[in-house]
Parts: sequence; structure tokens; C-alpha cells
Amino acid sequence: MQDFFLDCLAFGAKSSFVFILFSLLTFVCVYATVRALNLGSGRKDDSGALLENISVVNLSEEYRSAKKEVASKIFSGKEMENFRKSEKDREKKDKQKQEERKRLFVLSFDGDISATQADVLGREIDALLSIVEQQDEVMLRLNSPGGSVIGYGYAASQLMRLRSRGIRLTVCVDKVAASGGYMMACIANYIVAAPFAIVGSIGVVAEFPNFHRLMDKLNIDYEQETAGQYKRTLSVFGDNSSPEARKKFREDLERCHVLFKNHISKFRPQIKIDEVATGEFWHGTDAMMHHLVDEIGTSNEFITSKLDFADVYEFRVKKDKGIKHLVSKMSVLLKKATGQVL
Repeated sequence: MQDFFLDCLAFGAKSSFVFILFSLLTFVCVYATVRALNLGSGRKDDSGALLENISVVNLSEEYRSAKKEVASKIFSGKEMENFRKSEKDREKKDKQKQEERKRLFVLSFDGDISATQADVLGREIDALLSIVEQQDEVMLRLNSPGGSVIGYGYAASQLMRLRSRGIRLTVCVDKVAASGGYMMACIANYIVAAPFAIVGSIGVVAEFPNFHRLMDKLNIDYEQETAGQYKRTLSVFGDNSSPEARKKFREDLERCHVLFKNHISKFRPQIKIDEVATGEFWHGTDAMMHHLVDEIGTSNEFITSKLDFADVYEFRVKKDKGIKHLVSKMSVLLKKATGQVL
């Protein structure tokens, strides 16, 4: 009777494990299908180009409206009359100097582990490059702890398009621009960071669970055939005891780290790269001492400092909280377990 119960428990454990694996594979298939449907179902204009749910807001007008609203609540009598007069005089001067005023375009990037917003960033830059002039400036409000090498390399490439056209790019870091986030930030002509923002983490990591010993206990075989000596080195289900495979895996990580360091040195030659490329991070004020950033401040300060002599426009992307958002969040759990992460 005892053996019977042990056999039942073993069978139950094996069945549960197989069910989990099947569920993961099913999820991957469903996710791929949903992404394909989403990519093909975007609203199109007459030219057939995909239109993202992006709006362009006149931020200068928003600030002026907010200023008038606050004044109406606080000022009264003579104070309000003087305020209205000064506003009319300012607006008149602005109209007279309209052709001389520069433009500041504000973009935002909230990074996840896969840098999924890179495609949206690319479309925003497509639009900007069709109208931007040399005297204009682009500011990116960047918030990202880093993630996939491929994803953040692609996002950084989108920003390089602005630099290659000679458009001044400022990156503002209010909270965090670490690892892949800093890979993007360093492309800017100028980096502004809040005093306690996290910056740096110039390193590469790859981490994943290995179920090989558990599968051995459950008498589950994992078979994999490859062509090419290093087609697969370390894996989630395979036997990772080979010193040669582990050595090759580490060499790949080191090579990626070298590329990362060279990228930063190219855009910020003032950095002593060997001192900061240790995987450590710094808060804004300390990051400035290491030349990782150029100024201490916030994105709000930067924008308001431009309002008197520039028209400010912000690109805003509607957040998707539906099934697509849920699937994207769940996929992070899978992608974190595979591949190299900055």
C-alpha cells in the first residue's frame, strides 16, 4: 500500500511538471499570435502607414493655462489686473518674435526588460525628422532600469538617428537610467539627472533557472540536437556541467560588455570607462562626479527653463491596460529567464 501511494505521488509530480511545461509553451504560442495580430491590426492612414495612439500636445499652452488658473484663484483686484496686463504684453512679444522662437519636442520612454517602447520611439522620431530644424531641440524623459541587449541596442539606435542629423538631444533622468537605460542616455548631447536618480550599472548579466536535476529525479528526458559547436551552451533544461560550454558562455558575456563600454566611450569620451564599467550604479550627484551626467535637475525644471524662448510640444502615448498590456507583462517573466540582460 505504501508503494502504491509513493507511485501515485511520483506520477502526480511528473504530471504537474509536464503540465507546467505545456502551459509555458502554450503561452509562448498565444503571445506570438497576439503580437502578430496586434502588429497587423493597427489603424492605417491613406498611405498605409501604421498609426500609433500618439497625441502631440502644446505644452507651452498647457503651462500658460495652468498659470492663469492658479492666478485666478490667488490674485484679486489690482493684482489680477496687473497679471492680465503682463500676460497680454508677453503674448504680444511672443507673436512678434514667433519666427525667431525655437521649438523643444518632449518625448518619454518608460523602459521594460524588453524595451518594447522602442518601436513607438522610432515612429515618434520618424515624425520629428520630417519637420525638425537645426535650431530645434529634443528632450527625452527617460526612465528605465535596463533589460535585453537586443531591445535596448535597438532603442539606442533610434536616438542615434537624431544625433546623426545634428539635432541636439537632451536626456532627463528623474528616477533611473541604468544599464540598458544608460546605453540610451549616453547618446544625448547633454544629460540631466535628479539628485537621487539611479545612473550607471554598466555591466551585463544572464540568469535563468536550470531544471536538469529535477527532471532527472522525475525520470523526464530532455533531448536537444544542435548543428554547430556553440549553437547552445548553457540552457534552462539541459545539463550545464560542461566547463567548455560555461567558458564560452562567459566569453559571450565579456564580449557584450566590451561592446557596451565602447559604445559609452564613443559618446562620452570624458568618462574613465574602466572606473565606472563595474556594474555599479550611482545616484545623480555622485554620477556627475564620474561625468556620467552633466547637470543635476529634473525634467520639469528643464522644460520650464525653456518656456520663455521656445515653443514646447510633447508627444504622449496612451497607456494600454487591456489584454495586450497583460500579455506583454507576462512575457517579461519568460524573457528574463533567457538571453543576456544589460
